[in-house]
Amino acid sequence: MNERNYLNVAKNRKINNLENNQLNFVEVIALSVAIIAPTFAMSMNVGLMASTVSYSVSMVFLVSTILMGSVAVSFVKFNEYFPSAGSVYTFTEKSLGENAASISGWTLSLTYIAFSAGCSSAFGSLFASFVKDLTGLNISWIIFALICEVLIWFISYTDIKLSTNIMLVIESISILLVILIAVIILIKVGSTKGLSLIPFKRNGNTFSNFGTGIVYAILCFGGFEGASSLGEESKNPKKSIPLAIASTVVITGIVFIFVSYAEVIGFGVSDSGIQALKKSPSTIVELSKNYMGSLFTILITLAISISAFSTALGSMTAGSRLLYSMSKDGNIPKAFSNVHPEHHTPYIALNIILAIIIIPVLALFKHDGVEVFGYIGTIGALALLIAYFITSLGSLIYFGKRKIWTWQLFIPIVALFVLAFTFYSNIYPIPQFPNNIFPYIVLTWIIAGCIITFIYKRANLKTSVQ
Repeated sequence: MNERNYLNVAKNRKINNLENNQLNFVEVIALSVAIIAPTFAMSMNVGLMASTVSYSVSMVFLVSTILMGSVAVSFVKFNEYFPSAGSVYTFTEKSLGENAASISGWTLSLTYIAFSAGCSSAFGSLFASFVKDLTGLNISWIIFALICEVLIWFISYTDIKLSTNIMLVIESISILLVILIAVIILIKVGSTKGLSLIPFKRNGNTFSNFGTGIVYAILCFGGFEGASSLGEESKNPKKSIPLAIASTVVITGIVFIFVSYAEVIGFGVSDSGIQALKKSPSTIVELSKNYMGSLFTILITLAISISAFSTALGSMTAGSRLLYSMSKDGNIPKAFSNVHPEHHTPYIALNIILAIIIIPVLALFKHDGVEVFGYIGTIGALALLIAYFITSLGSLIYFGKRKIWTWQLFIPIVALFVLAFTFYSNIYPIPQFPNNIFPYIVLTWIIAGCIITFIYKRANLKTSVQ
């Protein structure tokens, strides 16, 4: 090989690989926290949980944090051995084989695409409300949703460090604002009516009630594994990524427990208070109106909408890395693994994700943006539960066979039970339309994806034989 050919080969290898050692621990953890979006989750989900478990929201979050820890252990351990942009896809390939990896990869890709589209819709609705409160202008949510999708594409396309730092700033500020509201609520209520431990008590709930409440709480943690997709771009990934995942579950769990407690106390531990909590479309905004005034309410509405933007950005970033890895392994066309020579980002994968997420937003423009988020987000959450289940099963088999784990094997077993129960609770009793068709959408996506992989691999095999 002459010198010119050697340099061309080296250049091509560099172009088709993500840039290594560019993200520090704080930037890595930012992606997982951004996809979870604690501010957005606390504003939208606590009322839903209260409709099932009444006052016992904080107790449910406490139990759920422990349960999600059992799921996270598998991700922590896999990242110690196989840090990769493929995340769940790579872990499944190493533990359960190529066929299972295809299922896992297509399943998680649906999650990230659905979260990108759903959270863009939520951003559009919330930001439209912010603009209306601030200026009186009534602008359709879909305009802001489409702007959001283009912006997250541009940021993801330009630079991964830029993406993670934007997510870090957005989530840090929004979380601090929500914690500030929680602290003020507890101070004001504590100095007048007095605080109560009722949110940490059973309050007459049945096991079934708690089970349904745990479903909502666990879905709040969805996306904690996001840091796994930065396995090829982070510094010291075998240490930084496991620590980032573990820290994300612990930190967000503490935030969920504390803020949910303040929310229940803020609405009041009375019949009228719990009814108001159940009916509130955005509990944080409602509490801000009651305890902080109109100016801060406008600010917190902006913070919640930007938190949704951050989730959309994080999901697109993680999704593009997943498609990049699947392409590198020959499961989807090679174009998906093309890396921009200047920005070092998987730009083809990002372009495809942008094209896909625009479709459901345009198709559902007659609905409210938050409602669209509920539809698309549920599809993504169901897919995520399947991806988590496959990963936990893979860890049980891989680390059990090699006797890396002995007594620790009970941890993924607990995770499998929790995930199976959560998924079952989302599909039975059969929910009303359109929720009843969401599992079939997930199944159709997985089957279609696996067929694409099968056809593509077969075509490549024929080409190589010829």
